[in-house]
Amino acid sequence: MSLVTRRSAIALLGLAGISIPAVLRGESTSVRHTDGQQPHMRAALDALKSAAHHLDEAEADKGGHRVKAIQLVKDAITEVEAGIAVGATH
Repeated sequence: MSLVTRRSAIALLGLAGISIPAVLRGESTSVRHTDGQQPHMRAALDALKSAAHHLDEAEADKGGHRVKAIQLVKDAITEVEAGIAVGATH
């Protein structure tokens, strides 16, 4: 992961209201939502979490593609959570 990517990830965690120490301690990092807000973003987040679960349960590595897909889905989850957090303030 490049330095710019690491900085972007840290900035997104901050936007989502997630503290780095909390992440390192393994504390919950879920973003709280008010019912009825951002239904499409919430649906996307649910779908991504489901995809992550299915990828985790899949057998074999698939030539490295499964591992890469898991990371990309985790990155997408982070992006959607950050978007929801920003949307909640506007």
